[in-house]
Amino acid sequence: MSTFVTDQTFRPQRRGAESVGHTGMSVHLLGPTQVWLDGVELSLGSGNRTAVLSFLALHANHGVTPEQLISALWGDDPPASATGNVYTYVSALRHILEPCRHRWAAGQVLTSGGGTYRLRARAEDIDALQFNALREEGKRHRRANDHDAELASLTAALRLWHGEALAGVPGPFAEAQRQRLTELRLTTAERRATLLIETGRHDEAISVLRVLVEAHPARDSLHPLLTAALHAAGRAVSRERQSHASKPLGGAGWRRVLPVCTDSGSLAGRTPEIRRLRWAVTQAVRGRGRSIRVEGFIGMGKSALLTVALKGLTSTNYRIGWAVGRELSRRVPLGLLVECVESALAGEAGSDLAEALSLASTTSVDDSATELVGRMVGLVRHVAEQAPLILVADGLHWADPQTVQVWSALHELTAHLPLLLVAAGWPGFAELRETATDEVLTLAPLSPASSAHLVRSAAPEPLDARELDHLLTIAGGNPCYLWHLATSGAPDRNAPLPASLVGAVRSHLTPFDEQTREALRAMAFLGAEPTTDSESGCYLDELALVTDQSTDELRRLLLPTVRAGLITIARERLAFRHQVVARVLHQGTARTLRSLLHRSFAERIAQADGPPERVVAQLLAGAVPLDGALIRWLTVHVEQLSADAPRITVMLLQRARAQYAVSPADRMILTIWLARLLLRLGRNCAAEAGWVASRTDDPDVEGEMRWMVALTYEKRGEHETASDIARAVLDERHVPATWLDRFRLMQIRLRQHLGDRPGSACSKISPRGATIPEQRRKRGTP
Repeated sequence: MSTFVTDQTFRPQRRGAESVGHTGMSVHLLGPTQVWLDGVELSLGSGNRTAVLSFLALHANHGVTPEQLISALWGDDPPASATGNVYTYVSALRHILEPCRHRWAAGQVLTSGGGTYRLRARAEDIDALQFNALREEGKRHRRANDHDAELASLTAALRLWHGEALAGVPGPFAEAQRQRLTELRLTTAERRATLLIETGRHDEAISVLRVLVEAHPARDSLHPLLTAALHAAGRAVSRERQSHASKPLGGAGWRRVLPVCTDSGSLAGRTPEIRRLRWAVTQAVRGRGRSIRVEGFIGMGKSALLTVALKGLTSTNYRIGWAVGRELSRRVPLGLLVECVESALAGEAGSDLAEALSLASTTSVDDSATELVGRMVGLVRHVAEQAPLILVADGLHWADPQTVQVWSALHELTAHLPLLLVAAGWPGFAELRETATDEVLTLAPLSPASSAHLVRSAAPEPLDARELDHLLTIAGGNPCYLWHLATSGAPDRNAPLPASLVGAVRSHLTPFDEQTREALRAMAFLGAEPTTDSESGCYLDELALVTDQSTDELRRLLLPTVRAGLITIARERLAFRHQVVARVLHQGTARTLRSLLHRSFAERIAQADGPPERVVAQLLAGAVPLDGALIRWLTVHVEQLSADAPRITVMLLQRARAQYAVSPADRMILTIWLARLLLRLGRNCAAEAGWVASRTDDPDVEGEMRWMVALTYEKRGEHETASDIARAVLDERHVPATWLDRFRLMQIRLRQHLGDRPGSACSKISPRGATIPEQRRKRGTP
């Protein structure tokens, strides 16, 4: 159940509209929750009572169920007394909001009916809704290119704030709304600052942006705005750049612009890790070194964590070096480490340290690996002895062996030098696991509860339970993917994925070579399931079959993706950890090529006598046209398919019957099996069975089909029609005795519903019953 509130805008009341409660009431949510009535502040009492009022206010004039309130207060773990508690809170609020109301009189402000509660209030009397309305008003002015009017609307919107939204209000709903409204406030403030610059109010923009940068140092979009305002005002920007943009971190004139954070979702639930890294920096500055390793699969937020934890540091008492590992880093001895140390020495190009680095990293044919490692360790020791040193290797799993050796040796130095080593990488690499470290920070996939919290916090509109479950399923606890899905809406299974999510997935696939990506694409095609909300995966030998590669070669190609956490291999079965990756690979293939690949895979599996249901899955997933060869294959395997995979077989049979090229004999076989499967699945098979009964020359098939028609009517409660069909079959006696016996038993069952009544004429029986001999002998196509 989603407890997310939809942004509402206030509208004039229509004449004759239902009362919206006390016109003198005012609700403040953009700060401590307060309710005013005719200028007098009301005391709401307990925190849970305040949480109920806040939820009702954000859903003003909309019915709210007790279940929604329970979810808002306690999430997925409500107490046994939750329902009674909610009733008590609502009753108390009614008394507070309407103290003069008779106990048994109908409420005018907080009403109930139809199993819901409703707070009747004008949207302009609830500051959070008024804030949304003013933002929408600003967007209309922006579309009209009226910057002054837009600025006035946004200024009015920001004046409504008087603290942290829903400050102190308990419950998961309030927490999610705090984050959502705070983000909207900051976005609005950024837009207002931009408008101040565009309308020539540069000094005011500078004052506003300095406050914002101070309060939100990790928000990258603020720094360029401040620089633009300073340029426009004709002020020197070097000092501002130092204090706000690049943060001098030691060394003569040294500047370091840290990597940009990927997205807010990557940091969901990572506050303890951020604090731990910042604590380690403080300890290093005080002379106590340390080695920390951050482990996590792709999309868990390693880079974002490092950026946010280390970006806002303002001390000038140490150097910090930063390097990002890539697949090519393995081919350059000490390449990653040299990049890291060079970064720490930036701005000191002519110094002795810079020259020493050049010498230490220079290799010759006479150098042994041990000598090379020793020189680099000695250099880093010398740098750390001069001032505290922080080295950050993001992607140490891509490092060459010499870099790993140096990193392990440097760990020994942290015991007696102000040296902080921070490495990040994928947990599946043995090289990373064997590197000595003081502690490991593991960024695990988010739990279902944390995932749901992230989605509700980020989604611009409320999500129902089905939409939320869909997002949680396909994202698989990956905070990056959850964030992009939530902020872009809730696409269903067949809808295109958000462009931002597609871009994120593709960036995660970039480190792997083309052969590996093609193997992943084939996996995605083999795993596509036409009838479920998930990918079923595939087996290694099946992937080898469709790609013409050995299983050993595929293991080699896919091993890096296993280490990265993209896929799993268990007992020869392959599966994507996150279904969105499979969908990006599948949907990113051109439609025509997609159909050709699915047909090719289906043919290869069929030729190898693979499971028929796997062939059908390929035919359905790619909307492959069914030609004569495929129809013949289907008629041969339809019985086995009906037993093993009835649901997808129904889908394929319905498609097959719609093909014009199907021969009459094949159409008859396919329709017989379609009717049988529909009956087995509890669906209406009267049309299909009736079509067969009116065209077949086989008395046994005719008896089966007419019995299925009658049984369908019986199950639908149309007992008279079922009885008419049974009587007609028994009168004609055209079908074998075994079917006649079944019809007699059916008549006995039907008597308890119909009683004794005279038989009806065969001419009155529904044509769908196929009881008239002339109809039974007709030929044609359905």
